[in-house]
Amino acid sequence: MTPQARVQAAIDLLDEIVAAAREGGAAADTLIARYFKSRRYAGSKDRRAVRDLVYAAIRRSGERPETGRAAVLGVADHALFDGSPHGPAPIGRDEPMSGATPVPGWLVDRLAVSDPAELAALLERAPLDLRVNRLKSNREAVLAALPEAVATDRAPDGIRLPEGFAVEAHPLWQAGAVEVQDEGSQLIALACRASPGMTVIDLCAGAGGKTLALAADMEERGRLIACDVVKARLDRLMPRAERAGAGEIESRLLDGGREGAALADLVGQADVVLVDAPCSGSGTWRRNPEARWRLTPQRLDAITALQARIVDLAVPLLKPGGSLVYAVCSLIDAEGRDQVASALSRHSCLTAETPIPHVGRMRGDGVMLTPARDRTDGFFVARLRRADQP
Repeated sequence: MTPQARVQAAIDLLDEIVAAAREGGAAADTLIARYFKSRRYAGSKDRRAVRDLVYAAIRRSGERPETGRAAVLGVADHALFDGSPHGPAPIGRDEPMSGATPVPGWLVDRLAVSDPAELAALLERAPLDLRVNRLKSNREAVLAALPEAVATDRAPDGIRLPEGFAVEAHPLWQAGAVEVQDEGSQLIALACRASPGMTVIDLCAGAGGKTLALAADMEERGRLIACDVVKARLDRLMPRAERAGAGEIESRLLDGGREGAALADLVGQADVVLVDAPCSGSGTWRRNPEARWRLTPQRLDAITALQARIVDLAVPLLKPGGSLVYAVCSLIDAEGRDQVASALSRHSCLTAETPIPHVGRMRGDGVMLTPARDRTDGFFVARLRRADQP
């Protein structure tokens, strides 16, 4: 491919990505993979160059651009818009170019961070973190086997590898000794303080990353229940649990809108309920920068309403003295600080505790982790304890 053809390919891809963001379609990575699958003539250098150009355009544009061309004009060499075969047409007079902004304008005042360095860090390339699975190994042994790795600062089982390391091809991953998990996500699991013999419910388990971390903390002793409303997510958990040696995890598929009935037998039973709630994902923009283009005020309102409903489902599951750990991979106050304040006002039986000592910054009754300060994805986490007496 010529340099001009690479630019046009990026424009074509971004047109698809913009449309998918507007209409709730596939993620950028999926669209890029599909694009090149049908274009075998593109070599590895071509694919890499186009992909880098696409993501440079996405990271630059906080607001969803009108077209892929408007996005690419902000990052590509304008000399390549020369009308050559397979390349983009020449740039017209007063042709629009998408602006360079880190976040959508409507969201600026709703974020818990506003410092330019904090906002810029939300869009940097993310590191590759692994959690050492103590059911199979320990951090010292894994570090000895991976000379490229370094220990993370706060999570006791965390290690960090160079970007692009082929984790799933490594024998340690295949043996279940490590799992891919951001250090911030590992710290949320630690906030649960799960231990052997407890009854622990992961209420929004998804594919089970934090469930597996909880299983290691519980040493396969006690009761660990992974719940979700999407069967495909839970189906991915069981093979992961088998590889990790966590065979005692129970999975429970919940019927959306009727979750209370499916959880009735667990009322008053849990030492810990983890609510890793569905959220905007604003704390993971460095991994999925086009997610900014999908979020709208209406979508955020729907998400926060769902979060509140899940918290209200979780509270009755706690035994006296049990703890609810609420977490979102978001830096939007409506999903974190404000959500917890509302939960405390609705449930007088709950009191806030420090979730992770000496980590992050307090934000209301919880702790906030950010890429700039903590070198993790962006998270908010709170720990709420139910009164000892019902």
